[in-house]
Amino acid sequence: MADLAPTVSRHVFAAPASAAASESRWRVIARTAFPFLVVAVLWEFTAHLGIFPRKLFPPLEDVAATFVRLTASGILPHHVLDTLIRLAAGFALAAVAGVAIGLAMGRSRRAEDIFLPLVSIGAPIPGLAYTPLFLLWFGLGNKTTVLLVGFVSAFPIIFNTWTGVKAVKEIWVRSAQAMGADSRRLFHHVILPGSLPYVLTGLRLGLAQAWRILVGVEMLAAVPWGLGWMIFGAREFLNTDVMLAGVFVIGVIGLALEKLVFQRLEKYTVVRWGMMT
Repeated sequence: MADLAPTVSRHVFAAPASAAASESRWRVIARTAFPFLVVAVLWEFTAHLGIFPRKLFPPLEDVAATFVRLTASGILPHHVLDTLIRLAAGFALAAVAGVAIGLAMGRSRRAEDIFLPLVSIGAPIPGLAYTPLFLLWFGLGNKTTVLLVGFVSAFPIIFNTWTGVKAVKEIWVRSAQAMGADSRRLFHHVILPGSLPYVLTGLRLGLAQAWRILVGVEMLAAVPWGLGWMIFGAREFLNTDVMLAGVFVIGVIGLALEKLVFQRLEKYTVVRWGMMT
């Protein structure tokens, strides 16, 4: 009997723990879904009031039917794939260049004096204002789209990375130097981890900026496929359901990137290090 007691005890305590974890998971799902349910109910209520024509303000069942039709025909996946390729290429350029320039500005007074005025002037200008110049320089097509996305979305990454390096506590730097850390170890073990929360914020803002400029420039750069091209093309024929299906896909992709990329990256870095909760 004494030998069985620990086994029974483990089963008794395992069941409540498993139930609590399951309940917590369902609470997270419910908390995430609640705002979307509220918006859906309000949308359906407004659509069925007849304030706007059904063509301009379709109910969700029309949008869902269009989404299924475009997905089954392969049109929507084609648009999504082309947009994601341009987004990934442009954002990768922005992330590499933005983090590198931001780190250089934070660590070097000379680099800060060179880049800060340029970034401060270029950042407030709307992304679409650069489009005519990029079209003249690089022509129509994917090259212009990728370069413009990378250029515009780099600004928030530069600013936040620079701020993060400046925000690293001086006592951390002096303590590491007092313990014999050279410049390389100081950068890898103090500066980079200390600035990483700001860098991740900059990457989030840069990704949002990339989405905004990409959707607009896909139409102006005359690319044959893409969610921006689809949305603007649907506007010409008052296909509001197609436009909303494209907007829905953009939102879902953005949410997926936030949950599957940025939150996991935070979990395995700054949260594990105790810098965020």
